[in-house]
Amino acid sequence: MTMPYLAIRNIRKQYGDVVAVSDVTLDIAKGEFMTFLGPSGSGKSTTLYALAGLQQPTSGDILLEGRSLLSVPSHKRNIGMVFQRYTLFPHLSVGDNIAFPLSVRRRPKAEIDAAVQRCLKLVRLEGFADRIPAKLSGGQQQRVALARALAYDPPVLLMDEPLSALDKKLREEIQYEIRRIHQETGVTILYVTHDQEEALRLSDRIAVFSKGVIDQVGTGTELYTHPATRFVAEFIGDSDFLGGRVERADGKHADIRIGVDLVMRGVPVHGAAKAGTSAAIMLRPERISLSQRKPAQPALAATIRDITFLGNNTHVQAQTPNREDISVRLPFGHESAAGLSTGQQVWLSWDASAAHAFCESAT
Repeated sequence: MTMPYLAIRNIRKQYGDVVAVSDVTLDIAKGEFMTFLGPSGSGKSTTLYALAGLQQPTSGDILLEGRSLLSVPSHKRNIGMVFQRYTLFPHLSVGDNIAFPLSVRRRPKAEIDAAVQRCLKLVRLEGFADRIPAKLSGGQQQRVALARALAYDPPVLLMDEPLSALDKKLREEIQYEIRRIHQETGVTILYVTHDQEEALRLSDRIAVFSKGVIDQVGTGTELYTHPATRFVAEFIGDSDFLGGRVERADGKHADIRIGVDLVMRGVPVHGAAKAGTSAAIMLRPERISLSQRKPAQPALAATIRDITFLGNNTHVQAQTPNREDISVRLPFGHESAAGLSTGQQVWLSWDASAAHAFCESAT
């Protein structure tokens, strides 16, 4: 079995009676872009700080190329770190900020100068070496922070919500730059964010954190199309949930009744599905078909409550006879969006394979 480049083994962090991280285990490949995604308090930043050596885990281990890091002081781990706040030295120039980690390591001046120029070029700030941070925009300051973290060629780069202080347009611009820099340098990146779109845009794989544990690890496509838990289904992308009752189950699939007349057959199930038990049916808004006339195939009647045009799609908010809200996303120009109005009755249908049933043990 091949040894993982970076291995997190059964990490636990406890503050008195409060467990911030509970039994987190994860393997990261060399050169991988791994994102820790989850809401505030889910344990993602605590895990990152344990990797950086800024916090000592209560138990567990962290290994880089097979060697434990726990006994190594944070300043000797040779791991780069970029924080939400840029943490630049305000009295130093851009060049001196980038040079700082090399200067404290007593590298030769020629090596430092070459590294500064290389990193300025990498983050596309050539000609900014003599400026002070106060004269830079927020995006430029974050680029300097990134250049400083990469100046000494760290084997691993940790990034803790580095773009959360930026506006949407600038955040997207820097996301592109981070992705480009990762591709050019091949550095292993562990990135913390609560922004699912950011995680999907940047990552090779995503670890979804919830209540101190990792619910699921996978590519963005895997998490979106095959969520392992209801939490992942709700946190990755938009989702609708309808209540249903299991009529028949074979372990991996089930026939589920929704309302009075609609039975979905062969729905993928998560958890122990048994006939007669309830289940939460998850649907993606873009996978739902809307018809203004009752179709021949089984469909769910609903009443339109709101219609919002969003440019590339139309968002329809409807309500079922059981007073459950359901969202439908129709592509721009789709024929079924023409002539819709609030208060109108429509029929909703979907392929059973595009749905997921979450039973009690999976919620």
